Amino acid sequence: MTAPATASGRWSEISRTEYAVRVHRREYYAIISHMDAQVGRILDALDKTGKRENTHIIFTADNGLAMGSHGLFGKQNMFEHSMKIPLIVVGPGLPKQKRVDTPVYMQDLMPTTLELAGREIPPYVQFKSLLPLLRDERTQQYETIFGAYQQAQRMVRRGDFKLIVYPKSKTVLLYNLKDDPDEITNLADRPEHAQTLKTLFADLMSLQRESGDPLKLDFVNH
Repeated sequence: MTAPATASGRWSEISRTEYAVRVHRREYYAIISHMDAQVGRILDALDKTGKRENTHIIFTADNGLAMGSHGLFGKQNMFEHSMKIPLIVVGPGLPKQKRVDTPVYMQDLMPTTLELAGREIPPYVQFKSLLPLLRDERTQQYETIFGAYQQAQRMVRRGDFKLIVYPKSKTVLLYNLKDDPDEITNLADRPEHAQTLKTLFADLMSLQRESGDPLKLDFVNH
């Protein structure tokens, strides 16, 4: 097993053994099984009370979780396994068995629930309802997606490419998620991806300004 990367982007001295990964994954799957049973109880109650056909259900979580991937445990990173969360929306008027493959923010759930309730979305809300995606009124929610963890990591995604920056160690990672979904091959130093790196860094700076993020990333070669 490789040693785990810390929040600064460096490699930890503490190794993750194969046994430890197996144990954590068994525990995680057990928690998932328990959660499935509790969701089933909620659905059964809706059926028994006759409210199932008049109820919208949104199932999600606060974060993904690394279970040994990249030598990591937990959520404190910008890799896909820790950024992605379950997101299922079902209810009257919504299409069934539909999969939407475009990045969104968890905060999109707030305007989504307002729209489902027939309420106006205030103009100061920066995020977007998911309903136009579910109704095929658009196929893309955002052109770029921004991610941050404390003062240790910043991320931006545009299309198939993702840029991750670790300011403390001055580490830059660039991945093509279509060709490399497990984020193994860092393309940041490859000349053929210099323009992609420049574009993504400009996106990152713009999103930092929009969100009021003061963290300096001047070391990135752009």
